[in-house]
Amino acid sequence: MSGVVSGSIAVNARHYGGLLADGLREHLPRETVVACADRDQVPDDARVLVTLLDDPGTIRDLLTPSVEWVHVLGAGVDGFPFDALGERALTCARGAAATAIAEWVMAAMLAYAKELPESWISAPPERWNAASLGTLSGATLGLVGLGAIGTAIARRALSFDMEVVAFRRTAGPAPVEGVAVLPELATLVGRSDHVVVAAPATTHTRHLLDAAAFAAMKPGAHLVNIARGSLVDQEALRRALDDGIVSRATLDTVEPEPLPVGHWLYTHPAVRLSPHISWSSPDTMVRTVALFVENLGRFRSGAALKDTVDPVAGY
Repeated sequence: MSGVVSGSIAVNARHYGGLLADGLREHLPRETVVACADRDQVPDDARVLVTLLDDPGTIRDLLTPSVEWVHVLGAGVDGFPFDALGERALTCARGAAATAIAEWVMAAMLAYAKELPESWISAPPERWNAASLGTLSGATLGLVGLGAIGTAIARRALSFDMEVVAFRRTAGPAPVEGVAVLPELATLVGRSDHVVVAAPATTHTRHLLDAAAFAAMKPGAHLVNIARGSLVDQEALRRALDDGIVSRATLDTVEPEPLPVGHWLYTHPAVRLSPHISWSSPDTMVRTVALFVENLGRFRSGAALKDTVDPVAGY
């Protein structure tokens, strides 16, 4: 990409009205930002499409010939219609929610170790000063995935004196000193007290944690999923929970989302379920928009874009 690129910015507004477009206009007062609910509303000079991933069909519809770059306002791109991308550049908000998600994971592990909220009381207990609480210090954290989110989790876990091991698709040393990269998933789950799923959702990672992975897991392990529900075979997880192989599953992401009424994950006593909110913090959206604004400057000047997505790898 070379030279200065002009043109307007189209924003996918099929399900969110003009909210996304209004938010971008506040940060880009000199840009022409157009909310588009269908293909006919995409300006002829639109060079950029900004979108969420709630509806691949809409994205496909909005990919007019003038669009040269697509930016996803999120880190995951599973569900993107890669076959319609063509030669266009694709970027995402990689790392924008890493801090928020890493803090959420630490909170989940601490809640498990310290038996919260179960240990809060609302009436006089049988005994005071009596408990058998756990600790994160000395425990082993196994990270399935070591991208921006996994790295942020690792840094915080190390400060709690946890041993941190990781399994990832690419070889090479970890980006954080003190993290050991293991060659096999079975090895990682076999020695981890807490297994945190933080890998991207692709065709290769679907049901990565399957019956074989749970069979290899350290008995009594705590599973945390903040990636995508598709990485965990939920029926295999159910059997592992019932057998005590997994003592607790803390799940912020499940499959499907939202779960239907009456799904077993709502009521299983060893499951702690939240509605995909680990990303939430006061500055997550600020960081998300800032990453796009920075990339827009690069696009306008003809510089290389950051946080590009490999459509073959799927992340």
